[in-house]
Amino acid sequence: MGFCNFRRVGFDFLIALLSVLVLLPGFVVVALAIKLGSMGPVLFRQQRAGKNGRPFIFYKFRTMREDVNPFGPSPKSGEDARLTKIGRFLREYSLDELPQLFNVLKGDMSIVGPRPLYMSQVSEWNERQKKRLLVKPGLTGLAQISGRGGLTKEQKLELDAQYVEKASFREDTKIILLTIINVFSRKDVYEKKYSETEETRGAGNES
Repeated sequence: MGFCNFRRVGFDFLIALLSVLVLLPGFVVVALAIKLGSMGPVLFRQQRAGKNGRPFIFYKFRTMREDVNPFGPSPKSGEDARLTKIGRFLREYSLDELPQLFNVLKGDMSIVGPRPLYMSQVSEWNERQKKRLLVKPGLTGLAQISGRGGLTKEQKLELDAQYVEKASFREDTKIILLTIINVFSRKDVYEKKYSETEETRGAGNES
């Protein structure tokens, strides 16, 4: 492992560990709110594609009712009937993503990188789009600060490829800072248009 990769792993682990320690009381409060607010587990677990296409189990706080299709289209607004009351709040402030800090501690994810997608989607990508598999998926990435839900899947995949091509510690720092700003502004939380063809297959309602 090169020095840059070693520094990246160390940075990810340190940030994730400190975040978990600071946010642990909040995790407990959110878990209780989810459990008391609706039937079902606290965490949403699903297999996603990691670095080099290796599958791993991805964690989120559950934001939808237990009886919905876990592979259905993502909500386009907070009025989606599949969302629980606490789930709507968690999504709008991106708090549902926080359990992925444990994915970072396990080494499956980074703080910054392309968002992890379904294993089944890998076969649909062209060679340029598959560049996103050269790095670990992240809690946030270039696509998330460049439009997030306002972007189509094609635009997101292109931004993921661009991120891989110019990835650096400086770029990661900029993405983290802009992510924090976007979280507080609740910008582009909901998906407006999944694809240029409005295809919904494989969108994923908890993605």
